[in-house]
Amino acid sequence: MLENTKKDVLKRLNFVEGHLAGIRRMVDEDKYCVDVLKQTFAVRCAIQKIDAVILNGHLRTHVIQGLQSDKNDEVLNELMELFNMQER
Repeated sequence: MLENTKKDVLKRLNFVEGHLAGIRRMVDEDKYCVDVLKQTFAVRCAIQKIDAVILNGHLRTHVIQGLQSDKNDEVLNELMELFNMQER
């Protein structure tokens, strides 16, 4: 993983961790369900953004390197595995 991608992902993960702690407090304090759901939605969106950042970095580095070194089947299988996980 490229260093700038790694820093971005770690920053986003810290945000998600803090956000999850806040959601836990909301549940402990019996906050209104809709308010809690809005916050869990925000966490899901943040995780999707983390996925996008990681995938972008992977496509720009490892996938290109794999294709250049004739590992086409391996690269395609990995990408199909990720695509199929998304469908679940």
